[in-house]
Amino acid sequence: MSDLEPVAYSDRGTPLRGWLARPAGAPRAAIVVFPTIANVTPAIERRAAMLAEAGFVAMIADFYGEPVESFEAARPLAEKLRADVNHYRARLSAALAALRGHPAARGLPLAAVGYCMGGQAALEVARAGDDLALVASFHGILDTARRADRAIAARVLVCHGDADPMVPRSAVAAFWEEMDAAGADWHFHSYARVRHGFTDPGSDARGLPAIAYNASADRQSWAALMALCDEVFGQP
Repeated sequence: MSDLEPVAYSDRGTPLRGWLARPAGAPRAAIVVFPTIANVTPAIERRAAMLAEAGFVAMIADFYGEPVESFEAARPLAEKLRADVNHYRARLSAALAALRGHPAARGLPLAAVGYCMGGQAALEVARAGDDLALVASFHGILDTARRADRAIAARVLVCHGDADPMVPRSAVAAFWEEMDAAGADWHFHSYARVRHGFTDPGSDARGLPAIAYNASADRQSWAALMALCDEVFGQP
């Protein structure tokens, strides 16, 4: 965490702490990084650093405002956060507002990317109509308590493991239909025989059958994000 700067913000009285990574040169855009269900982890810190290296101001959002001891301990926190879609979206929008108002990001176009639960979060802010140039979901949950009921202006990228048991093909098809109905400009990349958590090298150590790291899908999905960023924000 030493290379990341703390960013204090709040959501309706709940103190929150983001973590900011800055690029070495002039920034291309500002990106909120929505983390996994476990909130800030080394894998998510690494993604923020990678985004900074690619020329972006990147801030890891805080879902809960309290420490998360483990993936198991995170589950009740996530369930409470997502129980009410208005509450959930307000918490996500607070992170966007915090980065948008930060001196390092002021005046820059804003995007959101997320991993696992954070992937769902990135899609939720697009559904809610937040002013974003781009959103990207990596092995994210595709279902929602409130389908998009307005046009989605953000470019949408979804990188999905086809063998992810948390996101069956029925959910994929429903998501495609939702995006089409909202008039979204969406890209969907699906990787054969790839499970949940494919971007995190630590996935295999958790011993869970639903998740596994996949080096090829990790590389290909990151390349897809960088290519879309070049298209939307211009090449560095």
